[in-house]
Amino acid sequence: MATEGDQEVLEQDILAADAAALHKMGYAQELSRRMHGFSNFAVSFSIICILAGGITSFQTGFCTGGGFTTIIGWVVGAIFAMIVGSSMAQIASAYPTAGGLYHWSSILGGRGWGWVTAWFNLLGLIFVVASVNVGVYLLFTGLILGDIFHINTSAWANFWPSWAGGWPQVLAVTIITGAQGLLNHFGIRLTTKLIDFSGYLILVVAAILTLSLLGTTPHLDVSALLAFHNFSGNAGGGIVPHSESHLYIFLLALLYPLYTITGFDGSAHTSEETVDARRNVPRGILNAIFWSGIFGLAMAGAFVLSIQDPAKAASAGGNISFNILGGLAVPTPLKDALLIAIVLSNFLCALAGVTSTSRMIYAFSRDGGLPFHNLWRRVDHKHRSPVPAIWLTAGLSVIVTLYSSAFWTLAAGCAMFLYISYAMPTLAGLFAEGKSWTEFGPFRLGAFSKPLAVLTVLGAVVIVYIGTRPPNAQLVDYLVGLLVILAVLWFGVARTRFPGPPITAGEIAARAAEIAAEEKALESAVD
Repeated sequence: MATEGDQEVLEQDILAADAAALHKMGYAQELSRRMHGFSNFAVSFSIICILAGGITSFQTGFCTGGGFTTIIGWVVGAIFAMIVGSSMAQIASAYPTAGGLYHWSSILGGRGWGWVTAWFNLLGLIFVVASVNVGVYLLFTGLILGDIFHINTSAWANFWPSWAGGWPQVLAVTIITGAQGLLNHFGIRLTTKLIDFSGYLILVVAAILTLSLLGTTPHLDVSALLAFHNFSGNAGGGIVPHSESHLYIFLLALLYPLYTITGFDGSAHTSEETVDARRNVPRGILNAIFWSGIFGLAMAGAFVLSIQDPAKAASAGGNISFNILGGLAVPTPLKDALLIAIVLSNFLCALAGVTSTSRMIYAFSRDGGLPFHNLWRRVDHKHRSPVPAIWLTAGLSVIVTLYSSAFWTLAAGCAMFLYISYAMPTLAGLFAEGKSWTEFGPFRLGAFSKPLAVLTVLGAVVIVYIGTRPPNAQLVDYLVGLLVILAVLWFGVARTRFPGPPITAGEIAARAAEIAAEEKALESAVD
């Protein structure tokens, strides 16, 4: 039987191996490795957070085609997310760095491909934080102020500036995001504890909520789970435009699971803070998707079964989730506790999103990818966290909500941009595997690698299509504008000035002295 001392020696050996793997890729161990397997899983699980997207975007599933598009759409979306996550997990096992997708794309597809991947991933991650924090505000006003304290906040959105959701939303989102920035500022130790707590909280609250809905619904009609109703147009509160095409309606409904089950690249972005990253990061990605899919499906089913009059419920559109939760027939203390826990879970979801995004910004800046990159790549020696990158994340996520305060547009943008960034290194790996990509980690897909990569890329194309359809046509402007800006920046500046990550043996060897100096400076600061 291994003693406590033996376990400490083993962990030190694992930490040394992690640092050596990072050195081999040309990077210093600047961030603190304090996250173990569950913590890495909890980052992605918290960002996915079925109590966030699973509630705030429920109307996208139900107010399109009823129970059928909600339940079958969730199953299809969860399976697709698992396919994408499997492809990413294989690459993460080979290259466990904070840059994640950007670094993978650079190694497998070239410097330019990696640079474009970084911008899509960054925009998607910013949309995660922005959309969830708008969701925190909407849930707080609707559930806590409305249902618990009975305060009417319906007129708040009419206050200046109306295009940003009203000044109460701007102020609230700024305060919420600032609090998440502060918590991240003080280091991975505190953030990890909160994210670990978030993982348990999501599981417990989702289970209690599901059982409460099923236990208090007067009549459970199981056939409602697969019943299709065309709720497009006014019948669904205008969530999507009217259409007679059932396929089109089903595709739009896929934004429900695809927005919810996203952000699992958080496990990859915290690779440099995870012990035994080559094994724990792939597990974190896949476990987060799997358990989110299972618990999310049960919760979605409970929501559908709790609806006694589908047509009437769908007509509420964006308020359908609030109506279901507000009408929960459980003792008042339990109901209030559930509502508060749901809002807290959403806050912690965005907290994990800030953690993930700031690590991506730190890694991209470390390789000269962002303007003023020497500022954003700095690591606070006391807290061992990328403080400037944390506050840049907070600032950008608030700015995004000023341009598009509509939760639905932010959610669709999050799904579209993130899945594009997920598909890019996967596509590069499809062509590089067995050729330039010959070094793999412990997690391998074997014969399934290339078929799953093809499905990932095709699925991303479909997501771009549905993500730019009305009512999210505004995202066409985002996408076209981003592509134009990226083309101008790449050919005008970045192609000659962006060094990219160290890839060749010579580039990595040239960084040896810099790595030693950076780690020595950190050790001196700690001492």
